Formats: sequence, C-alpha cells, structure tokens
Amino acid sequence: MKRTTESLVLLLLAAGLPVWGAAPGQAAATNAGGSSKPELMPSELFGNNILAQGKGVKVTRSQLDNEVIRLKAQAAGHNQSIPPEQMGMMERQVLEQLIQVQLLQANATEADKAAGKALAEKRFEEAKTKLGSEEALTRQLRLIGATREELLAKWTESATAETVLKRELKVNITEADARKYYDDYPARFEQPEMVRASHILLVTTDPKTNTELTEDQKAAKRKDMEGLLKRARAGEDFAKLAEKYSEDPGSKEKGGEYTFPRRQMVPEFEAAAFSLQTNQVSDIITTRFGYHIIKLSEKIPARKVEFEKALPEIKDGLTQQALQKQLPEYMTKLEKEAGVEILDEKLKAQALPVPPALPADHPPVKAGIQ
Repeated sequence: MKRTTESLVLLLLAAGLPVWGAAPGQAAATNAGGSSKPELMPSELFGNNILAQGKGVKVTRSQLDNEVIRLKAQAAGHNQSIPPEQMGMMERQVLEQLIQVQLLQANATEADKAAGKALAEKRFEEAKTKLGSEEALTRQLRLIGATREELLAKWTESATAETVLKRELKVNITEADARKYYDDYPARFEQPEMVRASHILLVTTDPKTNTELTEDQKAAKRKDMEGLLKRARAGEDFAKLAEKYSEDPGSKEKGGEYTFPRRQMVPEFEAAAFSLQTNQVSDIITTRFGYHIIKLSEKIPARKVEFEKALPEIKDGLTQQALQKQLPEYMTKLEKEAGVEILDEKLKAQALPVPPALPADHPPVKAGIQ
C-alpha cells in the first residue's frame, strides 16, 4: 500500500547480506502423475567446484549460485529483473561479499561472536516491531523462503563481521560526535506533519495474476465495503474489523494502522487521511489498490526530533560511514594476508565496480520519521 514501505527485504539489505529469495529445494514441481519432486540444487546440476580459496576461505559454486538465485527470486517478487548484461558483475560482487564475510568470521573472537549474536537478535526484534507482529514476520519469512533460525544465523554472521570491523578499525562514535552531526545538519531532524490512521482495504485486482477484477466482482466488493463502513460508523471496533476483513497484508495484523507524512501514500488515500478529524471514519475511497475506508486516530504536528531519540540512528549512520571509508583498504590487506585466490577465470576477469567517493560532509542518516 505504501509507496515506500519497511520490509524484511530492506532489513536484509541493511544487514549487508545478499537478499534472500525462494529457497532452492523448498518449491515443489508437480508431475503429470500428481507426485511432487523437489527442485535440484545448483550443485547437483552443475557441480560444486571451488571458486575462491585462501586461509580461512573457501567459496564454492553452490554457495555463489544459491545467493544469486535468492537475489533473482527477490527481484522477481518485486516485479523487477536483473539485466543479463549485469549478471557477471553481480556474481563478482556476491563472490566478494562471501569472501569478505568468511575472512571476518575467521578473525572473530568469542567476544565478537557474542556481540554479533546479540546485535542480530536485537535487529530481529526491531524487524518484528516494524512489521507489526510475529505473525506478519513469519509470513514475510515464508515469502523469502527462510526460517527464523536461518535468518538469525545470516544476521548473526553479518553482525559478527560488523563487530570485527569496528574492533579492528577502531571505530568508536561518541555522543559528542553524534551531537556535532545533529547540530551541523538540523534540517535532517525536522519531522513533517504526520497522521496515525487505520484503514480497511478490499482489493480490486486478483492477487495471483495482478489483473483487474470484473465489474461485477468490483460491485460485490464495493457492496461489502459499504457494509463494513456502516459497521464502523455504528461504533464497532475498527481495528478488529481490519484484522478480520482487510486485504492489506502490510497492516491488517496491526488493526490496519499506518503512521505517515505527506507524499508517502497514493494521492487519494493521503488526501482523505489528512482531511479527517480525529476518530472520524471516511467515506469509501477508491485507489488503484481497491476500496478503502480510513479512520483517523491522531494528527502529529511537525516538530524537530529530540537528540536523545535520534542518537542511536546517528551513531549507527556515522559508524557505517567510517567503516565504509576504511573497508576497501582493510579487506585488501586481509585478502593478501590470507592468500585469497579466485580460481574461476571468468569471475576473476570481471572487474568490480568502483563505488563513488563520498564527500567529506556527506550526511549518512536522516532520522526521525517512524
């Protein structure tokens, strides 16, 4: 429903890992006789030769292929595709990631591993909070073909690597550093006017084919929404109605609730939400998603986010910026010390893209919009 929405995919990207898609081997193909046969793993089709190795490092073809499959599946889930001409570069980038994580894991102390595990668990709980419920998180995990345990293992691996980098590169962002950033970039902490509103959505497209429903089907949906509108205006619990009837999977477990500023929702939805009075229920609103009714819970005036609230995000952003600056030189040193060699000639010849240099005053975070 949102134009920009928090999702598990974004959290995975923020964790510095290849995005997970449908896990190979979990999908079933039904043959003419009605039985199910698991899909073959890439290593079963193409072999599992070693692509890169060194002290503490061994990356196999199946490891790389599995991550690439997950990336492609995740892109497909968002109606996107990876252009064929970019596949070579993407494989080389994923290979480099796998090498780097293994090198950092090899340099991790027991304290690093414990800190990584704690950080991963904290991020997991934050993901659950942002998605609204354990059930919503479980559904997102199913969509990306992962279990809770698999996700935590991936995030622990990533967080441990991050902990090693902080220790080795001696990155320690102080509260004074964060305060300077807060004072230097005041506009980044201006939170615009927002509303906290709940909605019920009845979709007018087939979720499986993404095609428009027939006019008769749309008429039936609208009649159902008219009934829900009468019940909501008669005083029934709006959140319970949303949990039971709404077809927006991103909000129904939260009673249909979103908190958002202007220019984040589709125009018709935004205009209706911002025009309501507190506790007022809207008329039926039609958008490209379907039919909505909206109940406004709160109008939140524009304000500046307090330093104490913004502090964790500022410190995290400044830490990531400091790590990014030092990472290439440090990883080159680790790879040289470990004698890492890429054995696949095609991948070895594929140059990595050079990331653009950040200006010295590049602001890494914009805090406050929750």
